[in-house]
Amino acid sequence: MKFLRFIKSESNTTKKLLHLFLGFKPHNLNIYVAALTHSSVNEKEEENNERLEFLGDAILNAMISDYLFKKYPYKGEGFLTEMRSKMVNRAILNEIALKIGLKKIAIYNKLDKSFSNSQIFGNTLEALIGAIFIDKGHRKCYKWIRNHLIIPHLSIEDLESLEINQKNILYGWASKNNKTIEFNTINEEFEKGRKWFTMAILINGKKITEAKSYSKKVASKIAATQAVKILNLKTE
Repeated sequence: MKFLRFIKSESNTTKKLLHLFLGFKPHNLNIYVAALTHSSVNEKEEENNERLEFLGDAILNAMISDYLFKKYPYKGEGFLTEMRSKMVNRAILNEIALKIGLKKIAIYNKLDKSFSNSQIFGNTLEALIGAIFIDKGHRKCYKWIRNHLIIPHLSIEDLESLEINQKNILYGWASKNNKTIEFNTINEEFEKGRKWFTMAILINGKKITEAKSYSKKVASKIAATQAVKILNLKTE
């Protein structure tokens, strides 16, 4: 709430702050304030980021689709769909949001400790994309996504390498250490017009990680990659 009052009372300072964060001068300040505002501090839909998150999610999917379509002119639909799913995965977007410092300027109920480990910051990132699209248009928004998200944080080569035997690494480790590994579908839901699958990895019946995506296959691969990191397993 303190930051919200600051934004409303010090618009020039806030514009400078957003200029530093975004890399350009915002025109419609109110739309960015809404994009940064979680419903935990403002339940009015026109003043929080839920509607902008809906818009930003669609825009991010479309622009990443366009990016991949141009980068891989000879790849098929299956490859493009899988790569896009990896790039817009909730956990990955949340990680990027934290890396770029979005948590520091997001407006949310900081007294609620559950938000410290939640994925609201990835949602805020989507809302911010919606705000940029409204304020600056398609071309500027696409450029911002490419330069601030894709190039520094969504290495296509690294994402392609996720194809390489992450499950095999896990199964090999489990065999050597007498562990059992399960990949379970723990949730299927429709969100924003798309069906999402949440896949969990269990070791000896205990869940160690989960991932959410448009397909079970992609969610399983992302979860496997997370598990490999958690267990600190060698990938070479």
